Amino acid sequence: MEKLLSILSDLHPEIDFSSHSALIDEGVLDSFDIVTIIADVDDAYGLSIPAAEIVPENFNSALALFSLIRRLS
Repeated sequence: MEKLLSILSDLHPEIDFSSHSALIDEGVLDSFDIVTIIADVDDAYGLSIPAAEIVPENFNSALALFSLIRRLS
């Protein structure tokens, strides 16, 4: 999870990703951020996120994204 929080923090250092739970719903992350996160997750974890998994629910919080990473691993 620390690796993921570091990836997210690099995008928006002003956001506390460990506690924020509406990243997409509140417009904190935009489509460019999602593309960057997908590429960084691929680099850091060695896995690709399938298009079917690129839905707001999987990117609304660091915990949701980490759950996705664990499921795909």
